[in-house]
Amino acid sequence: MNEVEVFKMVEEEIEEQKDVEEILLYALSYLKIKDAEFSVILVDNEKIRELNKEYRKIDRETDVISFALEDGMEMQVPGRRILGDIYISIPKAREQAKEYGHSFQREICFLSVHGLLHLLGYDHMNVEEEKIMFDLQKEILGSYGISR
Repeated sequence: MNEVEVFKMVEEEIEEQKDVEEILLYALSYLKIKDAEFSVILVDNEKIRELNKEYRKIDRETDVISFALEDGMEMQVPGRRILGDIYISIPKAREQAKEYGHSFQREICFLSVHGLLHLLGYDHMNVEEEKIMFDLQKEILGSYGISR
C-alpha cells in the first residue's frame, strides 16, 4: 500500500490539498509502484527560496523541489520504498496558474506529479530526458482527467 502525507506550512486554506494526495496515489498506481511512501510539504516562497539556495545554490524562489532518498539505491526498510520529500511553493503555483491560464488545481497537480517523477529518478537535464519526463507527466495528468 502506498502512503502520501501532505503537510501544509502556509497559513492559507488550500482546498486542493486533497487533490495533491489523490493525484499522487493515482500516479503511483498508474506507474505500478507499490509500497512507496513520501511526503509533500506545501510552503511559501520564502521557505522554497531558502531550500533552493541551500541545496541547489540558486538564490530565488522555484515552484517545486524534490529530495529523493533512493538516488540509485533503495532505502533499506523491509517491504517499503521511502522515496523522499516534495516541497511545493503555493504562491508560485498560484502565480504560474494565472500565467499559464489554467486552474490552481491543475498547476498543483502538475507540480505534484513532476516532483514525484523526480523522486523516482526522472529528470529533464537534456532534451531526451525532458521529452520522456514531460510526456509521462502529460499522460498521467490526462488519464486522471486533468488537462490544460
